[in-house]
Amino acid sequence: MQTSRRDAETQSENALNHISGQIVDAAYRIHSRLGPGLLESVYETILARELAQLNLKVERQKPIPIEWDDLRFDEGFRADLVVNDCIVVELKSAETLAPVHSKQLLTYLRLLDYRLGLLINFGAPLIKDGIKRIANNLSSSASPQLCASASLRDTN
Repeated sequence: MQTSRRDAETQSENALNHISGQIVDAAYRIHSRLGPGLLESVYETILARELAQLNLKVERQKPIPIEWDDLRFDEGFRADLVVNDCIVVELKSAETLAPVHSKQLLTYLRLLDYRLGLLINFGAPLIKDGIKRIANNLSSSASPQLCASASLRDTN
């Protein structure tokens, strides 16, 4: 029984890795064509469209409720993108990422009980330097280095 649970977790982690790879590949394509410097909302709109064309379920600016004791906030925060109900994508268009951006995404993951998020900074001169994978309780064996298709990496 323990083995089947482990197998199910591995399959789930493999699915997350596959979807996150598709997101990263799309970010590479967008950054290759547009470069840095546009508004975050432009990158968000285009990335959402690219992911939808890959038959992924994408929700933009999804309001996320939170509760504190007997207080309920219908909109505790808004996730830039939620992909396939399992990955939060937080987008930035800044010169550099600050440590608070990673902490913010990790908080979102914990509140949603999601295991994986991507922090993508389209403001980085090289997109590979602007992508961070944030894991919330993923096993170390299932958290590979972030990678995109070789053909996309070579263009940036």
